[in-house]
Amino acid sequence: MQAFRIHKGLVAPMDRENVDTDAIIPKQYLKSIKRTGFGPNLFDEWRYLDAGEPGQDPASRKPNPDFVLNQPRYQGASVLIARQNFGCGSSREHAPWALEQYGFRAIIAPSFADIFFNNCFKNGVLPIVLSEAQVDKLFNEVAAFPGYALTIDLERQVVVKGDGEELPFDVQPFRKYCLLNGFDDIGLTLRHAEKIKAYEAERLAQKPWLNNRIV
Repeated sequence: MQAFRIHKGLVAPMDRENVDTDAIIPKQYLKSIKRTGFGPNLFDEWRYLDAGEPGQDPASRKPNPDFVLNQPRYQGASVLIARQNFGCGSSREHAPWALEQYGFRAIIAPSFADIFFNNCFKNGVLPIVLSEAQVDKLFNEVAAFPGYALTIDLERQVVVKGDGEELPFDVQPFRKYCLLNGFDDIGLTLRHAEKIKAYEAERLAQKPWLNNRIV
């Protein structure tokens, strides 16, 4: 997992409440057994005018020119601002996969659905909770200033605006530790790789029959 320390990125606004995970990545794309390739289908039903299917070439699709991520001023955005209850609905981990693979490193909203919130941390996306008033102001500033960018400093736990104003945010110490170091659940386990190898070697020495395999 990519570590998150300080990130500066163009901001895109998702001005909708209760954006659910089926809108983030529709159900037909969950058939894939891979953890890659979901970025082109992020917000698929809003992003395209035609119905999409797994394996379809995105270049053959009809983009919706009115959808925010298709507008030229938001191309390359890596910070998403959203409204209340972002990521509600089913618990599919594909939702943060799609956001991360599109290029988003952080999402700022007044509230998130719990499971989605947890899944973001496990997949290198930083979900930031700010007050509704703060988020409203960000929406207004994004609309007023093309090229609007924010700097997110996870170590200091602040969102830094272009004028230097800092917006503090909370993050649990363990989640912060994992993001700063790029540790997902597997990465956390692999910190103890040598101890695991030593344990397995000792276990097989004591119980060698465990190494037998059915051919």
